[in-house]
Amino acid sequence: MLEHAASGEAGFAETAPPPRFEAAAPAPRLRIGLLNNMPDTALVQTERQFRRLIGGDVELSFFSLASVPRGPLARAHLDRFYAPHTALASAGLDALVITGSEPKAARLDAEPYYADFTGVVDWVAQGTVSTLFSCLAAHAAVLHLDGIERRPMATKLSGVYSCATSRVHPLLAGLSPVMPVPHSRWNDLPEAGLLAKGYAVLRRSDAIGVDLFVRDASSLMVFLQGHPEYETDTLAREYRRDIGRFLDGSRDTFPDLPENYYTDDAAAQLDAFADRARRHRAPALHADFPAMDATPPRPAAWQDGAARLFRNWLALVAANRALRMASEAVA
Repeated sequence: MLEHAASGEAGFAETAPPPRFEAAAPAPRLRIGLLNNMPDTALVQTERQFRRLIGGDVELSFFSLASVPRGPLARAHLDRFYAPHTALASAGLDALVITGSEPKAARLDAEPYYADFTGVVDWVAQGTVSTLFSCLAAHAAVLHLDGIERRPMATKLSGVYSCATSRVHPLLAGLSPVMPVPHSRWNDLPEAGLLAKGYAVLRRSDAIGVDLFVRDASSLMVFLQGHPEYETDTLAREYRRDIGRFLDGSRDTFPDLPENYYTDDAAAQLDAFADRARRHRAPALHADFPAMDATPPRPAAWQDGAARLFRNWLALVAANRALRMASEAVA
């Protein structure tokens, strides 16, 4: 029997070896770019904010528009860590985040960087799987793409606002139907104008209008009027900056306190300082501004939702990249 078994006879049929399956190669890491147009004072902070939301599981590269005016310290940082926007087309990016910038001109198309910016917008429409436009970048993009003009508001919109889902979309998967979102802007986009041009509004508020909207064509364009990337103290730092500008005469009106942001005790202290500053306006008074740790904001209730929003966006980028690669392989 042993001989028969060894030879494969007497009922011991020889069988083919089991098939070998090659493990599928892991998908390459997403390559995400950040085109950071923020002013010098917020350049590194904005870089840190988006780096936190995008996470460490992607290849993140930094780019800048040469036409955005810079001081020597910011220029040195950009020269060391950033590539020029002209390198975007050869960077092999899957997606791009484009930040806004502090407005300097009454019209966006009069900003010194507008021509370079619109060239990038034209490229991303075909050159990336998706692009996310933040605040003023969203305003400039829809002006270029569809001629939608932003509208100036009587006062700056600043604070944390409840924004409600208005349309089901994978970007909002797992998020509560109403989410707090920081906003900080002087201008607004008309919801009716966006809808008329085919944009889909995903989240909005009766108090502040559109928060999040998209344009889904060959490349998914995501537009944010708010700032989900903000850290806990970002609005406080902006408020302090704007008070300094009032005290030194750079702006005519005292800034409003950010809404739904400070604790009640902090708001009372800041309101008392505001009354004093309006009566005795002087640059030296800035030294008496209440300390940041003495006037704390409320906990940053928007940050978990912001992290989920960006995870959803990256998942969409990965899925759409896979579809695009499969389509190219068939072609």
